[in-house]
Amino acid sequence: MSSSQAREKMNRPPKRESRAATDIIAAGQAGTLSGLFAERVARSPHKAAFHEFDADAGQWKTFSWSDVAHEAARWQAAFRAMGLAAGERVALLHANSRHWAAVDQAALGLNLAVVPLYVDDRASNLVYILRHTEARALVVQRHEQWRHIAEESDDSLPSIARVFVVDGDGGGDGRVHFAQHLPDGAGNATAYRGDPHSLASIVYTSGTTGRPKGVMLSHANILWNVHGSIQKIKIRTDDLFLSFLPLSHTFERSVGYYLPVMAGAEVAFNRSIDQLADDLREMRPTVLIAVPRIFERVQRKLAAQLDAGPRLRKMFFHLAVAVGWRKFLRRQGRGWWTPDAPLWPLIGKPVARKIAAALGGRLRLAVCGGAPLAFHVSRTFLALGVDICQGYGLTESAPVLTSNTPAANRPRSIGKPLGNVQLRIGDGEELLARGPNIMRGYWRDEAATRAAFTGGGGDRWLRTGDCARMDADGFVYITGRRKEILVLSTGEKIPPADMEAAISEDPLFEQVMVIGEAKPFLAALAVVNEETPAEVLLARIKTRTRRFPGYARIRKVSATTEPWTVQNGLLTPTLKLKRASILQQFDAEVEEMYAGH
Repeated sequence: MSSSQAREKMNRPPKRESRAATDIIAAGQAGTLSGLFAERVARSPHKAAFHEFDADAGQWKTFSWSDVAHEAARWQAAFRAMGLAAGERVALLHANSRHWAAVDQAALGLNLAVVPLYVDDRASNLVYILRHTEARALVVQRHEQWRHIAEESDDSLPSIARVFVVDGDGGGDGRVHFAQHLPDGAGNATAYRGDPHSLASIVYTSGTTGRPKGVMLSHANILWNVHGSIQKIKIRTDDLFLSFLPLSHTFERSVGYYLPVMAGAEVAFNRSIDQLADDLREMRPTVLIAVPRIFERVQRKLAAQLDAGPRLRKMFFHLAVAVGWRKFLRRQGRGWWTPDAPLWPLIGKPVARKIAAALGGRLRLAVCGGAPLAFHVSRTFLALGVDICQGYGLTESAPVLTSNTPAANRPRSIGKPLGNVQLRIGDGEELLARGPNIMRGYWRDEAATRAAFTGGGGDRWLRTGDCARMDADGFVYITGRRKEILVLSTGEKIPPADMEAAISEDPLFEQVMVIGEAKPFLAALAVVNEETPAEVLLARIKTRTRRFPGYARIRKVSATTEPWTVQNGLLTPTLKLKRASILQQFDAEVEEMYAGH
C-alpha cells in the first residue's frame, strides 16, 4: 500500500461498529507468538501493518505484513549464522518501529528469548540486565548506545557475541555489525511451532527499590493474555493504533502490538512524545493504548487555557462536562433523563468536537493502564465522548488482569477480570490472581519467585501487592498498596499514593511524593512548574487534601522546578517514583523539614 493510499484510508470516517470487519486469529490456532505472526502474514500479506515517519523523505511510509516478515527473515539468517541455540537470549534496545517487531519475530521464530530494554534506561541498569541474562546478541538502534553500555561495563560483557546496529553504516568493528549488511533472508521468517510454554521473553520490572527482577513469560502467557483482552475490547481490521508507549513495556507490547497482529489492525509509530499531538492529528488513530500522564497533561492544558480565558467560556465548559457526564451515566444504565439533557447538542457537542479533533477526530477507544487515572480526569474525557477504559495488570501477568469496556465502564474501578483470569481477595485484602497469563517466575531468582506466590500446586496464586475490593457486580477497586504504606511515629498508617494523586490535581504540581515514615507528621517533596513560596504550596496542598483524616495533614513541603526523570535516576522506565532514590537525593531538604522533631 502506498503512502497516499494509506493516508486516503485514514482520512475516511470509521465504519459503523455493526458493519466493521473482524478477522481474529484464535489463540489455539496460533499456538505461539511467532505462529500468530505467521498466520497473520498468511491471511493478510499485502494489508498495511505498520506506519512510520521517514524523516529523510519527510512523509509517512506504510509497510505490509509481508514486508515485516521479509525483514524478520533477514534477522533470522543473521541469528542462524551466529549458531544461537534455542532458549538463548537476544536483547533489543530500539525505539518503537517495524524493526522492533521484525527482530522480535525473528528471535521468537527461532525459539530464542527476547529481552526488551528501555531506550531511556540508565546504562548501569542495561549492563546489569545484559549480564544477568547472559544475552548472546544485542540489537541497538544507534552505535552510541552500545558505546555507553560498553563504557559502563568493566568486563565488556563477554557473553555478547555480536552487537547489531540498525541505524547507520560502517565496517564491522569486532563484535559490531550494521544491519544494512544483514544476509539476505529467503522468503518469510519461519515460525516456532513447538511447546507454547517455552520461554518467549524475559522482561525486567521497573525496580523502584533494588535491582530489577526478570519476569519470565512464555508464548502461552502472552498469547492467552492477548486472547483474553481481545474478548473484552473488540478490535476491527479497520482500526489504527498509535503506538507511543515503549514496546519494552509489556502493556504496549501485548495490547499495542501483539493484539493488532491477532486482530489484523494497523499500528502507526509515534515519532516522539514531543510530536504526539502532531501525530494524533496526522494519523488520526481509532485506538490509543495510554498511561494516565497523557490525559493528565491534556487536562492541565485545558485548565490553564480556561483560567486564562473569559469566565463565561469556563462556565460553559464545566456545564458541558456536567451535562455530558449525566449523558454518559444514562448510556451506562446508571442514570436517568434530566431536564438539562437537551442542552447537549447546544453546549456539549461543540466542546466534545474540539476534544475529539485534538485526538485526531476518529478515536473510538482509549485503553488506559500502568497507574491509576484520577477520577476528575476520566470524568472530563468520558463526559466529552472519549471512551477511556481503565485496566489493571502487572508485568508478571503478561500484563492484563482486568479492564473496563465501553459498554460497562466504571471509571473509579479497574473493571472486571478477563474471561480466562481468576481473582480473589487474600490476607490483608491483597488481590491475588491466577490464569494462563501468569509468569513462570523470575529469572534466576528462586527466592523472589517463591515470595511472589501464595499457596502451591493447583492452588497457587500470584500476589499482586495491591489491596482491593470487589463490588456485587464483579468490578474491582484498588484500595491501596500493601507495601507502600507510611507508618507515622504516632502509629497512624497512610497510603501515600492517594494523597499524591489528590495533590497532583492542582496544575501547579508536576510531581509529588508524600513522606513521613517513622516521623511525627507528613511532609511532601514536589516538582512544581514555577517558583512558589512554601506557604502558598502548603495552602494549595491543604485545599486538595481536605477529604483526608486530620492526622494525614501535610505540614511541610520542599519543592523544586527540576523534574524527576528516568535520566536522573528518580523515575523508573515506566515513570514510577523511585522513592528511595528521591529520598536520598533530597536528604538535606528532608532533614531540614523534620529538624527538631
